Amino acid sequence: MIIRKSQAEIEGMARAGEIVVDTLAIIGDELRPGISMIDLDRLAEEYIRERGGVPTSKGYRGYPATLCISPNAMIVHGIPTEYRAKEGDVISVDIGVTLDGLVADSAYTFGVGEISADAERLLDVCQEALTAGIEQARVGRHVSDIGHAVQTVAEAAGFSVVREYVGHAIGTAMHEEPNVPNYWPGSPGPKMRTGMVFAVEPMVNAGGAGTRTLDDHWSVVTADGSLSAHAEHTIAVTPDGPEVFTVP
Repeated sequence: MIIRKSQAEIEGMARAGEIVVDTLAIIGDELRPGISMIDLDRLAEEYIRERGGVPTSKGYRGYPATLCISPNAMIVHGIPTEYRAKEGDVISVDIGVTLDGLVADSAYTFGVGEISADAERLLDVCQEALTAGIEQARVGRHVSDIGHAVQTVAEAAGFSVVREYVGHAIGTAMHEEPNVPNYWPGSPGPKMRTGMVFAVEPMVNAGGAGTRTLDDHWSVVTADGSLSAHAEHTIAVTPDGPEVFTVP
């Protein structure tokens, strides 16, 4: 069932999005060579709770942390560990915040210090793909238009898009219907209407689209060991076009 949000709910999700944005800014300031992923997770949880929010991911289906932190060839769902950031790393940070029962979700892939030109291009294209997908979130278009736009941008740059993990509607729960693939799924899918809210989240690999899951049953990496980038915003479909809740 697709749940359209009221104006009050949209405003509440936007307030949750403000906490997401501010938390990611703190992570970006602290993410430098030598800091551990578990320290970043602790900082994020403390800040979210200080703002009156709740880390959405912590405890979700048994997930043990506030952030998903995925370095280099890890695509998504990386559990924060004692791994310490190194110069040249690319590290995806995915964060959800629940505030007054409403959720906002975002992800950004940071470069640590000086990164390679190839890594910089991957991060840039992932952001461009996200922007192209969000631009399609308009009344009367289909959900599949988002994924088609993402796929077009990523593949035109010579990269691949992950198939197994996709975006989703979002609201009082982290994941609601429908899913939002990052590729053309073969059929148009639902038409978008005012009040629908989505987490659009391209996962773009420098190599092939294949994935594998590590023994922790959460962390997903590229099958060929290539770098991956992940970007995400929570957006509402409005009569005036997409409204993004998770930009500074």
